[in-house]
Amino acid sequence: MPFLGVAPWRRQYFEGQPCPDDVPVPVDDPPTWDLYPDRRWLHNKLAICGTQGLPHGPHGTTPSQFPVFSKPIYNLRGMGAGGRVIASHEEYLSSLTPGHFWMPMLEGPHISTDLALVDGAVAWCRHTTGVPAAAQGTFDFWIVHAQAMPELERYLDAWIAQNLQGFTGVINIETIGGRIIECHLRMADQWLDLNGSGWLAAVVELYASGAWRLREQRRTGYSVVLFGAHGLEPRVDRTAVAALVGQAGVSSIQITFDEGRPAPAHAMPPGGFRLAIINCWDLGVGQQVRSALAGLFSHAGAKRASPAESFD
Repeated sequence: MPFLGVAPWRRQYFEGQPCPDDVPVPVDDPPTWDLYPDRRWLHNKLAICGTQGLPHGPHGTTPSQFPVFSKPIYNLRGMGAGGRVIASHEEYLSSLTPGHFWMPMLEGPHISTDLALVDGAVAWCRHTTGVPAAAQGTFDFWIVHAQAMPELERYLDAWIAQNLQGFTGVINIETIGGRIIECHLRMADQWLDLNGSGWLAAVVELYASGAWRLREQRRTGYSVVLFGAHGLEPRVDRTAVAALVGQAGVSSIQITFDEGRPAPAHAMPPGGFRLAIINCWDLGVGQQVRSALAGLFSHAGAKRASPAESFD
């Protein structure tokens, strides 16, 4: 399949889009390791901090102040796995973990930005803001903005000019408070249907010919998420789920786990087990559908279901 790394619940977005067999389009991080061997350093979050002059160090080195944020140096599975706040020097000494590092506790909006690059220059971008929830490492929903963010775009343009010379393809950059915490050499596929018709075709053409051509009319959209508790094996009535997709204002519903795999085999954040995502054009409708979805799960505990999600 020319789209590399598509999760089963997101195949719905790719099945109708032709793509030449010899044009690989990465959709997840692991395939990019082999596709772009000269750019593997971008998976190293110590290096991402270093390009911006942010204080950082592997576990075992001493932060100059607390709190700090700690997470794996490399994490190709995503979902914020292993991330946590460390509040004090004493807590730091008791939680040293091989393969982890610390960085500043950044403040401000958590924004996911998709950018189409042509030979290292930005040809298109779109921003999505995560609205935090109470559970650790989770978000209540994401706002897929129609409008530009000029100040953030200037910062990203400058960083890309320094670090992604010659690259052609779609990348995703996550920022908090205007500083980069992650750079992925692939798109964010959670809400790509909200980019509108023609967007995925433009992506295929970009990888096939190196040209970006897209005529779009943007609408603000929302990606609303349902979470359940860890330690349960969820099951869902998929026929009833399909009926919810037909509601006005709903673009798509993803059931975001594989029932053929044990729940612990899924990469999930500390705050919960992601059950479903509703992509929609009306936030209120999305929240109503989320409530209805919670009642369709068994063994996940509808009362434990939570309107929260970690960024994927």
